[in-house]
Amino acid sequence: MAKKETQAPKYSKETYMYWYESMQLQRKFEEKCGQLYGMQKIKGFCHLYIGQEACSSGSKSALREGDKYITAYRDHGIPLALGTSPNAIMAELYGKITGASKGKGGSMHIFDKEVGFVGGHGIVGAQIPLGAGLAFAEKYKKTGNVSITYFGDGASRQGALHEAFNMAMTWKLPAIFVVENNGYAMGTSVARTSNVTELYQLGEAYDMPSEAVDAMDVEAVHEAVSRAAARARAGEGPTFLEFRTYRYRGHSMSDPQKYRSKEEVEAYKERDPIEQVKQRILDFGIATQADLDAIDAKIKVQVQESVDFAEVSPFPTADEAYKDVYVQEDYPFIAE
Repeated sequence: MAKKETQAPKYSKETYMYWYESMQLQRKFEEKCGQLYGMQKIKGFCHLYIGQEACSSGSKSALREGDKYITAYRDHGIPLALGTSPNAIMAELYGKITGASKGKGGSMHIFDKEVGFVGGHGIVGAQIPLGAGLAFAEKYKKTGNVSITYFGDGASRQGALHEAFNMAMTWKLPAIFVVENNGYAMGTSVARTSNVTELYQLGEAYDMPSEAVDAMDVEAVHEAVSRAAARARAGEGPTFLEFRTYRYRGHSMSDPQKYRSKEEVEAYKERDPIEQVKQRILDFGIATQADLDAIDAKIKVQVQESVDFAEVSPFPTADEAYKDVYVQEDYPFIAE
């Protein structure tokens, strides 16, 4: 449990309350997803974000409208932090036409252009050069926006990372690269797969400003991303951040988690990011326990509404297989 805070709060009431509500929504949504998977309501691959919520919420509060976000397949939490409707995400997990990707993507391929979320990607590391491309587009169009690209510690072993890092530094792209280091690539520890275990040091080969971040602390995430965004907007190029985080559940729903001890998991739960920000809110007198209870009750309703919405939504019809393939709707080489 977090220690009692004695200093004044660093940020506004609105920021602290956003962090609590945003992270708590992600937590409760993902817990419900776990239950529904066990009931076979959600099928296929499913990777929960439980424990890593500060990575998304701390980034969102540090960035601005127009910035672009891209991640791997553990992709429910980030769009929730950005404001995507829980209904659209839950419906996508159910494979329904009302889902964020019209039921065609499922758990690993959530997209929401309206909030700048460019996916969920199932190929390990494939989103890293795409994130560099997003940054190139923003620089080319002179928007002043940045891209932030998330990937796991396992993906940091992909060759595409090095190509993207080299290009981003050479062209000084407004990119933020984030490795969400939760300690395990599926079930394999970082130490077993990499000679470099301080993963932020990978960026130093390209003279890219790089740092490790305690990503169990949403304030630390917010501050690191704020620094990186300021550099990018000033034309100084990319930053590489190692978010040191932890997932409380398995890699996916089929993971028996035999590679780590219960004691290890419990030790990280003592640093739970939601409990930390909750304690600060209470210690600083930003809100009362009753205020937080009201938020919890609101979230419980939101999550249940998303389930009800997904349950009653229809599945895509067969002709949907031919839609959303090309931008040109009457493209001549699509045939039923």
